[in-house]
Amino acid sequence: MATTCVKRAFKYRFHPTDAQAAELSRTFGCVRKVYNLALAARTEAWARQERINYNATSALLTAWKKTGELAYLNEVSSVPLQQCLRHLQAAFTNFFAKRARYPRFKSKKKSKKSAEYTTSGFRYRDGTLTLAKMTEPLDIVWSRPLPEGAQPSTVTVSQDAAGRWFVALLCEDPAVRPLPATDTAVGIDVGLTHLLTLSTGEKITNPRHERRDRARLARAQRELSRKAKGSANRAKARRRVARIHARIADRRRDVLHQLTTRLVCENQTLVIEDLTVRNMVRNHTLARAISDASWSEFRSMLEYKAAWYGREVIAVDRFFPSSRLCSACGALRERMPLHVRTWTCGGCGTTHDRDVNAAQNLLAVGLTVSACGAGVRPQRRTPGGQSAVKQETPRREP
Repeated sequence: MATTCVKRAFKYRFHPTDAQAAELSRTFGCVRKVYNLALAARTEAWARQERINYNATSALLTAWKKTGELAYLNEVSSVPLQQCLRHLQAAFTNFFAKRARYPRFKSKKKSKKSAEYTTSGFRYRDGTLTLAKMTEPLDIVWSRPLPEGAQPSTVTVSQDAAGRWFVALLCEDPAVRPLPATDTAVGIDVGLTHLLTLSTGEKITNPRHERRDRARLARAQRELSRKAKGSANRAKARRRVARIHARIADRRRDVLHQLTTRLVCENQTLVIEDLTVRNMVRNHTLARAISDASWSEFRSMLEYKAAWYGREVIAVDRFFPSSRLCSACGALRERMPLHVRTWTCGGCGTTHDRDVNAAQNLLAVGLTVSACGAGVRPQRRTPGGQSAVKQETPRREP
């Protein structure tokens, strides 16, 4: 059976010339302007109980280009402008499907600076990429090669807050294919002292990337606070702060990529806990540490890599008492404060490491779900035992 190639984005850094940087900056501004104009038009139509789709906003874009006030939209490539209208259409589709909030206007200072080009907006030949409205190819740092014979379908150019320029090329990667099936499974318990604790007993130390640069970041933020708003010195200080944040994020992302790739390659089934990180960061005592651990990004990477390589990720209900349940006899402990790292079961006398025990319980209940499809819900009335068990019809004695 033929397998469908996975489309994958290859992101590279590049160094534009002054003319290219100016052209891209104008494009970013026009994309933001068109997006906001289209969103305002659709919002006004919504207030009149009318519906405007992508085709209507595309016609509006043509009319805007003919006005004297918005004539500058003709100076940049039309492809990114059309793409931003498609992105707005996708945002409304997600809103009506109740998968996202109502689309918001793009801010000049806070929104991401990016522009997307389809095949009609760029030329990729012999390892060089030239965008529309440009005469010279981009000076790309090819840190890794594209797949052999790959032809990008879309190209996204972006600039981060630290002033770095990136280009992402979306193309099919035939090297990504399902791995041979194995019979290994692992339960994964995330934490703060240890980033991950596996059901095998292995513990992976939390690198705490933000803590390593905390003093440098605080010093840069103090210098930024002393600069006059709107001044050139404040812009320079802001970029220094952004560079520190970028350094932290890059290190964190690199570690997570290595961990998730290793776990997906070694195990067929991976069981994690369905945590609501958005609610957990409301705890101001632990918010900084939880954000630095980046549990949501870890889960996202694990899920899409599992889909790539034919693995299975099972998310156990967040209310499942994995830490308080004895993995040996199934006895449930009433309370388990955070400072308790080891405990002894009153039923069987087994001494447990809190995190290892939680990972083993997650694995057990995850395999139950995988085997019989039972729902993973917490113990609420009857203590002891697993919260998800295989449902069988009881036999009646004759």
